[in-house]
Amino acid sequence: MRTEQASDGGRVERPEPKVVVGAAIIQNGRVLACARSAPPEVAGRWEFPGGKVEPGESETAALLRECAEELAVRVEIGDRVGRSVRMAHGRSVLKVYLARLLHDDQPQALEHSALRWLSAAELDSVTWLPADAPIVAALRPLLAAG
Repeated sequence: MRTEQASDGGRVERPEPKVVVGAAIIQNGRVLACARSAPPEVAGRWEFPGGKVEPGESETAALLRECAEELAVRVEIGDRVGRSVRMAHGRSVLKVYLARLLHDDQPQALEHSALRWLSAAELDSVTWLPADAPIVAALRPLLAAG
């Protein structure tokens, strides 16, 4: 729980937001984008692969697990990219980390409807989920720099 100031000047206890992690997997100057297949209200929109951090799990461990489950790949996790982004419903925060594929693994769309490798110039060719859009902006100069 964290304490925040209420609109009436008092203090209110709010639960800590749940952490959702994403992987900006970069290979050959391109980043992997994944099209959501569900739920219907976000199907067809694009995101970075990842998911919820489970209780007792580190953010890095969650990303390793999620990449294996969603894409059947092993990755090495690098630095954070961009800022933490509050998700639309307000109960979660998205944190995205740079990542690279290990052992020549090739991603498979196990939980997504499509996968695409995007260069800096192609980042706007897909419709990103709102929480991922600020990360795309932070990632653009990293991709452009090569």
